[in-house]
Amino acid sequence: MFYTALYHTMLMPSDCAGEWYPDSPEAPYYNDFYTLWDTYRTSMPLITLLSPERTADIIGGLLNIYRHDGYMPDGRSGNGNGATQGSSNAEIVIADAFVKGVSGIDCELALEAMIKDAEVAPADPRYEGRGGIEEYKGLGYVPWEVDRAGSRTVDHSFCDYAIHTVAKGLGHDDMAEKYLERSHNWQNLWRDFEEDGIRGFIMPRAADGSWIDSAMVSIKGRDTLIAITPSTSFQRWGGFFYEANTYETSLCVPHDMERLIALNGGRDGLKARLDSVFAKGCLDTGNEPSFLTPSLYHWCGRPDISSDICRKMVLRGYDDTPGGLPGNDDSGAMSSWMAWHMTGLYPVAGFDFYLIHSPLLRSVRFKVGNGKRFRITARGLSDSRTHIGSATLDGKPYPYSTIRHEDIVRGGHLVLHMTSEPSDWGQEMFPPKDRD
Repeated sequence: MFYTALYHTMLMPSDCAGEWYPDSPEAPYYNDFYTLWDTYRTSMPLITLLSPERTADIIGGLLNIYRHDGYMPDGRSGNGNGATQGSSNAEIVIADAFVKGVSGIDCELALEAMIKDAEVAPADPRYEGRGGIEEYKGLGYVPWEVDRAGSRTVDHSFCDYAIHTVAKGLGHDDMAEKYLERSHNWQNLWRDFEEDGIRGFIMPRAADGSWIDSAMVSIKGRDTLIAITPSTSFQRWGGFFYEANTYETSLCVPHDMERLIALNGGRDGLKARLDSVFAKGCLDTGNEPSFLTPSLYHWCGRPDISSDICRKMVLRGYDDTPGGLPGNDDSGAMSSWMAWHMTGLYPVAGFDFYLIHSPLLRSVRFKVGNGKRFRITARGLSDSRTHIGSATLDGKPYPYSTIRHEDIVRGGHLVLHMTSEPSDWGQEMFPPKDRD
C-alpha cells in the first residue's frame, strides 16, 4: 500500500519539456495537472520533501505557462487549461516551496504571477485566475450570486495568505501587509448561526450584504422554496460550496487557525466542535477539503485524537486491491495523504512545519539531499501500542507535536516511544522560540 501510494504520487504532472515551447525547447514544461486544487495539500509537499529539484521544475513550468498564456493554471492537459476548481492554487504550491527553501525558482516572477491572479479578473474564470475576484476585492467576500461563492471566498483567503508569505519573505512589507489583511476575508461569511450545538458557520451572503435565509431550488422538476441552514448542502459545481458542505468548509482555514480557535471559544471549544462533526459523520474525509480536518486536534493539544482518527481512516478506507482507495485518487492526492500518515508526518501546505502523528510503519528513512538521511523510528509500535508516549530528536527530549522542515533536511533521527494509552505528549505544538 505504501509503495503503491508513492508510485501514484509520481504519475502526475507529466514532464513534457521540449514539447511545447518552440522558442525555448529546454524550458521546463509540465502537463496533466488534475488539479492543483487536489494536489497542493499532500502530493506537492511530498514531492518537495523527496525531490525539491522536481518541485522547482514544476513551478518553473507553471511560470512558463504564465509567460506564454498570461495566467498560471489550476488544471491543465493537452497544452490547454482545464477547469479551475477553487482559487488560484498555484499560489499555495509556490508559498510551500518558498518557505521550505527550494532553490531554482524565480521568486519575483512567481510573486508577479500570484498578484495577477489576485487582482486581474480573467476573461473566463472557468479556466484561469480567480472567479468572483472583483466582487471579492470590493465586498471582502464572493457573494451568493456567483457560483461556488462560499468555497471561493475561503480559498481566495488562503491564497492571499500565500501571497503574503512570499511578499514578506522577499522584503515587500507593504504588499505583504495588504494580503495578510485580505487573508482574513473568510470571516465575512462567518454567520452566528447555531445548529446541533455548533455555533458559527460559513453561510451565503448576497452582494447587498444581507444573509440568504431561503432559496428557490428545483426538486423533482418543481421549483421549491427551502430554508438555508448548515444542513442545506448546495455543494455542486454551480452551488455555494464545491465538494464540501459548510461543516467542512468552516474548518478549512489553516492559515488563520488563531482566529478560528477564537471564534469557537478557545481550544476546548474547537475540540468540542470537532467531536461533534465527527460524531455526526458530516465530513467526507475521503475528499480534499477534509484532508486536514482530523489533524486539527493538534491545535487543541490532542494529537492523540488526530492520530487515532487518521489511523482508522487508513485501516478502514485503504487496501491493496484495485479499488483500495476511499475516493478519487486525484493525481495521487488521496494516495499521498495515506503515505504521509503511514510515516508519522503530515504537511500543512504553505507552511514550513509538519504535524507529528503516530505512524503505521516502524521505521522510515528519508533521503534529504547531500547524502543526509532523516529517520523516524516508532519503538514498540504494535496493534495495541499506537500512542506516542514520548519522543526524542537526535537523542534530546522532544515534547512538541510538530517538526520544522529545516530540522528534517539537515538530517537526524526522530524516535517515537509508543504506548498503549494516550499520554500528555504533544500538548504544545511548537518550541517556545517558534511562537515569536
